[in-house]
Amino acid sequence: MDALVAGSTTVPGVGILVDDIARVRAAVDFVQVAGEHIALRKVGRRWVGLCPFHAEKTPSFSVNAEEGLYYCFGCQASGDVITFVREVEHLDFAEAVERLAGRTGIQLRYDNAATSRDRQRRARLVEAMAAAVQWYHERLLHAPDAAPARAYLRSRGYDGEVVRAYQLGWAPDDWDALVRALRLPDDVLRDTGLGFLNRRNRVQDAFRSRVMFPIFRADGDPVAFGGRAMPGSDGPKYKNSPETPIYSKSRVLYGLNWTKNDVVRAGEVVVCEGYTDVIAFPRANLPRAVATCGTALADEHFRVLKNFARRVVLAYDADAAGQAAAERFYEWERLYEIDIAVAQLPSGTDPADLGARDPDALRVAIEEARPFLAFRVERALASADLRSPEGRARAAQSAVTVVREHPNELVRDQYLMQIADRCRIEPDRLRAILQVPASRPSESRASVIRTTPSRQRERVGPETEAIKVAVHRPQAVVDRLHEVLFSDEVHLSAFRALQAATTLHDAIEAADPEAAELLQRLAVEETDADADDVVVRLADEAGGRALAELQAAVREGSGDWTEHSHSIEWLKLTREELREPTTAVDASVRLVRWLVDRFEVEE
Repeated sequence: MDALVAGSTTVPGVGILVDDIARVRAAVDFVQVAGEHIALRKVGRRWVGLCPFHAEKTPSFSVNAEEGLYYCFGCQASGDVITFVREVEHLDFAEAVERLAGRTGIQLRYDNAATSRDRQRRARLVEAMAAAVQWYHERLLHAPDAAPARAYLRSRGYDGEVVRAYQLGWAPDDWDALVRALRLPDDVLRDTGLGFLNRRNRVQDAFRSRVMFPIFRADGDPVAFGGRAMPGSDGPKYKNSPETPIYSKSRVLYGLNWTKNDVVRAGEVVVCEGYTDVIAFPRANLPRAVATCGTALADEHFRVLKNFARRVVLAYDADAAGQAAAERFYEWERLYEIDIAVAQLPSGTDPADLGARDPDALRVAIEEARPFLAFRVERALASADLRSPEGRARAAQSAVTVVREHPNELVRDQYLMQIADRCRIEPDRLRAILQVPASRPSESRASVIRTTPSRQRERVGPETEAIKVAVHRPQAVVDRLHEVLFSDEVHLSAFRALQAATTLHDAIEAADPEAAELLQRLAVEETDADADDVVVRLADEAGGRALAELQAAVREGSGDWTEHSHSIEWLKLTREELREPTTAVDASVRLVRWLVDRFEVEE
């Protein structure tokens, strides 16, 4: 507990100096940060509330404000304020540290000049994008030349509240209005995609005469734009920002910054194709839609989505991509342990139109969304004439072709039986048609019976109390505990981690998972236990174990009988002294010293 910690000055893969990370942890008021997401009340020296990481009615989430640690007794979530911000706001480690540093005014330092320059560069680009978002937004709200855009948005049902909520903007029909207004350096305009160098070697605006939809990362940083042309204009309907150092189309989902909390609460996210589709869903009381930014769904999108929800509903024509897309969807389901469903929208209708015309119908379509394979099978059967034998045969053949694409044998067979019922064909005939190759993978997430890890065994007793005192009042036991006093492997591991670390945070980071969880839990529990009493009880139990070992050795005739006999008598007398208040502390000191000497001899 008083040892020095050796190690690097930076966290690998993060680049922020360890000293600065520690400064951020120490400077942040954890209760204030957590209180922005959950209601906390003080109970003794702890703060408790409903856990933000799982559904519960009785508070089991506990915060130790002094150490800056949390632990949930319901789902065992644990960590410090950086972990909390990462999990609640879905950030990576560096982003969480930077977010907290911004709150406290701490200037972070990085491990090398290149990393520092890159971070500063990205920050400048995000700053420029934020300025552009505000400028375009103000133009839409107040500029005379934006009147047609305002009229167009009102015709789509977008009032001032919607315009402000989504920070919609207007890019005027001018060559360099934004360039002149913001006066950004040429390289910043280029690297954000806000401007480009024209043939006259002058920087001009990238967007002209368009309604602007700003695109934000999940953490709220503006990184790109989608510009919609006015009806009747020449050129493409939508123009999107190019890939930049701060924007990747395959990673960013429009709307996730606004909807992520609702997505997490619902455990479901709705994926659309357009910005206006996303804006339609709150009208249907489903504020959990996102959209791809001018690109098809990709692997990176699902890597992002799996962190927020396990059910993904596609609110567009998912059958249009055909067989090639199907295999990707099944692979994503297996790889990211998600369920992909499809909403059945009226033919030729997108969510924006349906939401404006009939919000209830849009809500029902999402609520009744069907698994991807069920959707495709139904499409195959619905397009056929099932009144004649020939029609049923063709429908069955088409549906079996769709089912063949699914990697799970049990799932395939369930759908074959449904097809058999609808087409009045024996299931075995369809199984023969299917002819699944033996080498084809047959395991998917649906075929695996999962078990959730059982809750860690509740640890109580002197060993637990000793670790708890060591966590909260290390100075009271720093010279009195030794690993010979611990018989439980997890307690022993926790003690060793505390012994080797300078801070509780260091101990938690260095400990193995079970010991780390124990330390997290004890950090948010209170103890008024007397250190003398804890050490005495711990020594008594350790002495009892040593006594049992010596007595067993005597019975088995192993070792020095005379020496064992003397040790047995001494242990019995010393343990009797442990039970007398006037001699207990001195007896515990002698007993611990004897146990340590015995341990060192055995070693």
